[in-house]
Amino acid sequence: MAQLFRNHCLNLLRKHPFVFASKISPNLTGNLIKRNIQTTLALEKLITFNLSDIGEGIHEVTVKEWFVEEGQVVNQFDNICEVQSDKASVTITSRYDGKVNKLYYSIDDIALVGKPLVDFEIEDDDKLSEDSDSESSAYSSDSDSEVIRGRKILTTPSVRKIAKENDIDLAKVHGTGKHGRILKGDLLEYLNLIPKGTQKPHPTLKETPIDEFLIPPPLTHRTVASPLEHKVVPLKGVPKVMFKSMTEALKIPHFMYSEDIDMTKLIQVRNDCKGQALARGIKLSYMPFFIKAASVSLHKYPILNSSLDVEHESIIYKPYHNISVAMHTAMGLVVPNIKEVHHKSIMQIAQDLNMLHEKGLKGQLTPEDFSHGTFTLSNIGNFGGTVLTPVIMSPQVCIGALGRIRVLPRFGPNGEVIKASIMNVSFSGDHRVIDGTTMASFTNLWKSYLENPNLFMLDGH
Repeated sequence: MAQLFRNHCLNLLRKHPFVFASKISPNLTGNLIKRNIQTTLALEKLITFNLSDIGEGIHEVTVKEWFVEEGQVVNQFDNICEVQSDKASVTITSRYDGKVNKLYYSIDDIALVGKPLVDFEIEDDDKLSEDSDSESSAYSSDSDSEVIRGRKILTTPSVRKIAKENDIDLAKVHGTGKHGRILKGDLLEYLNLIPKGTQKPHPTLKETPIDEFLIPPPLTHRTVASPLEHKVVPLKGVPKVMFKSMTEALKIPHFMYSEDIDMTKLIQVRNDCKGQALARGIKLSYMPFFIKAASVSLHKYPILNSSLDVEHESIIYKPYHNISVAMHTAMGLVVPNIKEVHHKSIMQIAQDLNMLHEKGLKGQLTPEDFSHGTFTLSNIGNFGGTVLTPVIMSPQVCIGALGRIRVLPRFGPNGEVIKASIMNVSFSGDHRVIDGTTMASFTNLWKSYLENPNLFMLDGH
C-alpha cells in the first residue's frame, strides 16, 4: 500500500512538483522532489532538425515562408516552412511534437542542405527515432498527402478522417488551400454543412496567364516620370541556380545542327485527333509527337540518350528515355521530364505533359519530376523565334529547340509554288561524344516521323 501511495505521489510530483510537495509529508517528499527535479530536467531534449536532401543536385534553397515562430508548440506533421529550389516549392513538415526553440534562417535567406533548419524542445522519449537530425520528408508527409487515381491529394489527417466517416471521395473535392490543399472548410462545403463560397481560394491558386509574362505593363505617367533606380539585387532562387548551371553548362564544347521540318501533314493529323483527345480530358499539342519521335529515333542513336562521366572518361548509356521538356512558369523556366517515354503512346505522353504543365502553373512540381532526365526538348516557338542555339543540360549530351511554325512558300512535286507550314529545329550536341554525322542522321530520322505521321502507326508507336 505504501508503495502504491509513493508511486502516486511521484506521478503528481512530475506534473506539479512544488505545488503538491507542500501538501505531503516532508519525510516522503525529500528524496522524491530531488528525483523529480532531475526527471523533469531530463524530460526536455533539444533536437536539431536539419534540412535533408530534397532532390537531385540541389544543395541550397531559399526560405520563402515560415509557418511557425520561436516558442510555438507544434505537432508532428505540422507545416514548418516553405522553401524554394530552382525547380520546385517544397513544404517542410515537423517530425516531432514539441516547442520551436530556434529558427536558423530569415525569409529569403539561403538554407543549405544538411545544415540546421530548426531546433526543437521535445520529450526525451525512448521511442523517438535515433536518426533525429533530419526531417521526415522534404515534401508533405504521407500523413499530409495520398495518391487517388493518379492525383496527389494534399490535406490533413483530420480532413481524411471526416471524409472516411462520410464516405467522401477526396478526389471529387475542390481544395482552396495553398497548392490545392483540401481544407476542412472545403469538405464542409462539399457536405453542405456550411454555405457555398465560405471558403475563399488561396491566392496561389490564381493562375497567371502566360501572356502576362510576355506583355509589358502599359506605360503610365507615373512610370514614365519616375527616375531609373540604381540598385544591386543578389541572385536568389531560380536566377541563382540558372547562373550556376549555365556557367557549368557552357564549359561543354557545344555544336549546333539545324533543320527545317514541314509540319503540314502533322498539323492535319493533330487537328483530326485533338477532338477525341479532349473527349478523354486531354489537351493534345504538337509536343507529344515531337517527344515520341525523339524516343523512336533515340533507339537507333542511343549515344544521344547518354551522359558523360568526365572523371573516368566513360559514356553511360541510359536504358530508358526520360525526356525533359522546358516550361515557362510563374517561378521561371523549369525542365521536368516525362518518365519512360519509350513505353508510352502519344496520348499517354500528352496526358503526362498536361499534368506537368498544371503542376508547374500551381508551383507543385517536385524534385522527382526533374530527376533522371536523359534528353531535352524546348519549344521556344510558343514565344517566338525560329533558329537558336540551346544550351545542354549537364549531364545530358543533347538538347533540341523548336522554333515557331511559319507558313512559307515551297515547291510542290511538279515545280509549282505551294504553301507549307515550316518549323525549324536546332539541336545542340556535346562534341566530346557526338559527331556531326550522328547528329544529322538522328535529326533526319526524327524529321521523317513528323513529316510522315503514319510512320508512328506502321512502326507500332
